[in-house]
Amino acid sequence: MHYLVTGAAGFIGFHVSERLLEAGHQVTGIDNLNDYYDVDLKHSRLNLLQKHEAFQFLKGDLADRDFIATLFATHQFQRVIHLGAQAGVRYSLENPHAYADANLIGHLNILEGCRHHRIEHLLYASSSSVYGLNRKTPFSTADSVDHPVSLYAATKKANELMSHSYAHLYGLPCTGLRFFTVYGPWGRPDMALFKFTKAILAGQPIDVYNYGEMRRDFTFIDDIAEAVVRLADEIPQRNENWTVETGTPAESSAPYRVYNIGNSQPVELKKFITELETALGVPAKMNLLPMQPGDVLETSADTSALEAQIGFKPHTPLTDGLAKFVSWYKTYYQQ
Repeated sequence: MHYLVTGAAGFIGFHVSERLLEAGHQVTGIDNLNDYYDVDLKHSRLNLLQKHEAFQFLKGDLADRDFIATLFATHQFQRVIHLGAQAGVRYSLENPHAYADANLIGHLNILEGCRHHRIEHLLYASSSSVYGLNRKTPFSTADSVDHPVSLYAATKKANELMSHSYAHLYGLPCTGLRFFTVYGPWGRPDMALFKFTKAILAGQPIDVYNYGEMRRDFTFIDDIAEAVVRLADEIPQRNENWTVETGTPAESSAPYRVYNIGNSQPVELKKFITELETALGVPAKMNLLPMQPGDVLETSADTSALEAQIGFKPHTPLTDGLAKFVSWYKTYYQQ
């Protein structure tokens, strides 16, 4: 298969591209290599991917309509895994227009490319953040997701709606991937694990929001990549018996599906820090702070639909995942 992977220099995009290449597929990766976080880390990921002869990288922006149109016109992609986006809940409070450009216009450009070039399957990154004010846990894809608490979450919900319209209008098979707090080697420096590790090793205090009284469904990157690659072969079909009144929001009469991809074992932030202290062998100094705008108290994934579809669900224990991250971090940063 020839895959297009957007955000290939990003955390999840890098790992998914590696898995596809190891399975013998051809991968064209795109990324705009912006400076939202350390560009050197992005280049280091790309250097590993470029060791594969079947990998090609093109620098470009999702919001550049001409670039995306030319990309699809000059390559014969069979499947698209759209992981490129402007990430980060808190940054969306500071720079909302970046999210409109990358996550809304960029997603539309990808949909148009898929529509006009008969892509057999579009998989795209959504987020657990779409559950917003939901309090019933675990979060199920059968739940309403109409109350996001950040612009980032709203753009991800919009991506699901946009994808459904293209699935309905043009028969484009679309699968949405609601990722839950992904962590692991080659992770993003703006995420808690990376920031905590850097600060603890430097003897600096870490900012702990809501005084540590939050729970997150930490999901190891290898499990994420495994689920995505398996789902690529699960092309949604029309279900003529589905109705809004009787069906789940995660399915449709169009070729459209949405899945949670999470570990289903939410961990309190304080326990997470304790586990990280053990992995690092260094105690943390904590700066306890109130809840931040855009944050939620708990995330927890109901992955029953995912497991029924692909016979797999994320399962890596937090202790094992943290140990692998710490090992990578110390090697990469020579500490």
